[in-house]
Amino acid sequence: MQTKVAKRSFQGTKSLSFSLDSDDEGKVPLFLLPLFRRFLTCALGVVGVLCFCAFGHGQTKGVSEVKYRSSADDSLQWTKFFAPPSKGPVPLVVALHTWSSNWKQASQKPVEDFCVKNGWAYLHPDFRGPNRTPQATGSDLVIGDILSAVEFACKETKVDKKRIFLFGASGGGFTSLVMAGKKPDLWAGISAWVPISDLRAWHGECKAKGRKYFRDIELSCGGAPGSSAEIDREYAKRSPLAFLKNARGVNLSIHAGILDGHKGSVPISHSLLAFNEVAEEKHQLAAEEIKYFTEQAKVPPSLVREIKDPSYGKKSPLFRRTSASATVTIFQGGHEWIAPVVLAWLESENKRILANKK
Repeated sequence: MQTKVAKRSFQGTKSLSFSLDSDDEGKVPLFLLPLFRRFLTCALGVVGVLCFCAFGHGQTKGVSEVKYRSSADDSLQWTKFFAPPSKGPVPLVVALHTWSSNWKQASQKPVEDFCVKNGWAYLHPDFRGPNRTPQATGSDLVIGDILSAVEFACKETKVDKKRIFLFGASGGGFTSLVMAGKKPDLWAGISAWVPISDLRAWHGECKAKGRKYFRDIELSCGGAPGSSAEIDREYAKRSPLAFLKNARGVNLSIHAGILDGHKGSVPISHSLLAFNEVAEEKHQLAAEEIKYFTEQAKVPPSLVREIKDPSYGKKSPLFRRTSASATVTIFQGGHEWIAPVVLAWLESENKRILANKK
């Protein structure tokens, strides 16, 4: 996925939003997908080499590229890592790459820069790379890799284990929800943007619109849904909706652009259904409300409220609901994440935790 950057200033952050819109890759007729994939791989390889030669990694000073040992299979895994020179305990931010990328991805750089500037520890792990293999896509190996990366950071620098934050968008949002359900007690807060929450549903949605991701899911799970009971189990065990109830009580912030699914790859039903899994029953959205959101790309008239939040800039929030420690926000936008919102969230959550310690 390519990243489009719109400019805006916020505490040294120039980018307002990072578009992860899969439509950048185009909608390709199904019979041309294999040929297109080979062409795209070659083209991106050439572009990648040219960019590498021209610009290098473009990573922040002090951020290292290191390998750590994963307890999942005793393998060595790559991560970007920043260990601040601090005598006291510091927060740790774990930023997760998107669906088709890996630990080299640069679109999380505003978060990386924020951590370096503020003296926070930072991780950007690979967790088995793009989501198109059984080893990736919410697997046990992915979970083990991320947990081992956190353990590595805690050994290498003084991390305050009450201030470990997780952030991801698109495929990273998907993995953020996986980690919320699989390891709920680890995280001080999770910010999940435009996430996938149901692989079976997303497979059908992508296939219907000619988006390549349905093939990635099949490669990860062993085939199409319904092919066998074993394959269906793979879809279920990798899909956050199957275990997100474990994340009730987690400080979870879910975001989706109202146009996603229309001008983007992930319908906002994925975010709304994920919220329902962690919300109290009285705060859950009704099926007809979710259908209206998703099909009309509008907030149901009965749910329209004025929301003021300047951190979103022109991509203002259209709907927000909180239940216990979980919040879902639908904003004016598409398949993207908004850097100032994430950075403001990290600042406010860190201050809240420190204030509660006094």
